[in-house]
Amino acid sequence: MDAIEKDLLVKIADLHGVPEGAYNIRGNGATESRQTTANIDIVTKTDGKQGIDIYIKPNTKNESMHIPVIISKAGLQEVVYNDFHIGENADVVIVAGCGIHNCGGVDMTSRHDGVHTFYVGKNAKVKYVEKHYGGGDGMGKNVMNPETVVHLAEGAHMEMETTQIKGIDSTNRITRADLATGANFIVKEKLYTHGVQTADTDFIVDMNGENCSADIMSRSVAADKSRQNFVSTMNGNAKCYGHTECDAIIMDDASVKAAPCLSANNVDAELIHEAAIGKIAGEQLIKLMTLGLTEKEAEEQIIKGFLH
Repeated sequence: MDAIEKDLLVKIADLHGVPEGAYNIRGNGATESRQTTANIDIVTKTDGKQGIDIYIKPNTKNESMHIPVIISKAGLQEVVYNDFHIGENADVVIVAGCGIHNCGGVDMTSRHDGVHTFYVGKNAKVKYVEKHYGGGDGMGKNVMNPETVVHLAEGAHMEMETTQIKGIDSTNRITRADLATGANFIVKEKLYTHGVQTADTDFIVDMNGENCSADIMSRSVAADKSRQNFVSTMNGNAKCYGHTECDAIIMDDASVKAAPCLSANNVDAELIHEAAIGKIAGEQLIKLMTLGLTEKEAEEQIIKGFLH
């Protein structure tokens, strides 16, 4: 693994070396290294699709796995399917993410489409962390299209943290989830776009089981001439609680659209949505500038704190 690939691993997965526990590192379209444990097995797909099947045994506790993807070959484009089968009463952390370094010309688009499907067993708990980053000094585009499908069984819990750090020219982010009785789904999305980048986010959550709940929170910053479009649909099909929130900072000549949608199909469905889009407050800038920061430095600090 060369210096560029090592740097990508640090940015998307905080990996400075070989991780502990189970892992699968994919580089330039192929598996570079893999390790399994007694409780977590990773198997290459045999159905003709690129990707892996992950099997986590019931009652697995305090274990983690890393499945980062790195692309440093300009013009490489791939679609990868990863399926997670998480046993009952397990409690695990899964760290994913994709980093692209593209030094190619204008006709050399590097693209990663990742389709992750989670089957979370009864009373299991999952924390899923996913970071996306693009770099490189070429003229080629970096494209990432993550699709996440979540099936939560009775009493299951999943927390999903997704972050787009920088350098992604185009992204279409799709999340679908269905919740059984007592299941809980939490999403924390952080997104930054600049230049002429585009980002589309689309959530659909079906709350089918009694006393299930979902909380979707998106924070984003759109700078320069970038464009963002946020759509979130919550379907309350039983006695449930759902909350969706989009909070965005708009700068320069950027544009942001937010369209939260609620559908209550049960008299005991309690659904709430919030959406706020605005520029950085002038008093925030002035306060930081009185401490010796330039206007640009003050903006950077505000954005950093907002997306923290």
